[in-house]
Parts: sequence; C-alpha cells; structure tokens
Amino acid sequence: MSDRDYAGSTATVGDPSTVEVRTTASAALIPTIRAVASDLAARADFDLDAISDLRMAVDEACATLVDVAAPGSRLHCTFRVLPERIQVRAEVEAAAAETTVSTDTFGWRVLQTLADEVAVQHSPGADGRATVGIVLDKRAGAPTR
Repeated sequence: MSDRDYAGSTATVGDPSTVEVRTTASAALIPTIRAVASDLAARADFDLDAISDLRMAVDEACATLVDVAAPGSRLHCTFRVLPERIQVRAEVEAAAAETTVSTDTFGWRVLQTLADEVAVQHSPGADGRATVGIVLDKRAGAPTR
C-alpha cells in the first residue's frame, strides 16, 4: 500500500468513497471510530468475520496511536472504501520527534492478524514533533493470516 493509494485528483463516477473522522486523541472516543469502520464495512457488503476483524483492527490501531499521542493532539482517521476492500489510515501528532509505534508488541501482532496489510508511518514535524500513523488494508471476506 503506497501513499499514492491515497493521492488523487478529482472524483469521478466509480471512484472510491472516502470518509474522514477527526477527534481528540482520547481512548474514550475510539468506540466512535470503531463504529464508523463497522458501518462502512457493512455497507460495502463485507462478511461478518471481515467486519469484526476490521472493527477490532481499527480499535487496536487507534488505541496504539492514542498511547503515543501528544497531549491535546487530534486522532485523524481516513477510510477509503474500494471494491472488495477498505483502506484505513490513522494518525496522531506524537509526543516527541523520535516517537514511533513499536512493531514488536502483542498489539502489533494482533493488527497483523486482523488486517490483510499493515504498516507504520512516521513523518518529522516542523515544530519538533512527529506525525505517527498506522495504515491498514482489509479485504471483504478475505481470510486472516
């Protein structure tokens, strides 16, 4: 999955649907984002297992990011609904420039199991803080790893 997957020009008929959710980076608001993921997957005719996997993957990704977020920062989630799959990008402003998401944790293994593809993103910020994100891809009805 590349950044070009999210880059685009003007929308035309047949283009993927994109939904963005921005909230305070707070664990209390993660259920709202999880509900959006479930609803989008159901509307895209995902099977029940794939809906559940996406919901849990979004929950784990957001919880992981909230843990590394700078106080008062925003959690920004973008959902791209494509034929047979949904791509999710979640990101926060990190507490410090060197902050990143650890990929050697149980939570990361859970993400790898629930999503068909998962990756960490890290971008330095102009103010000395970084933007940290998790990008995942879930296919409708695809077996999990």
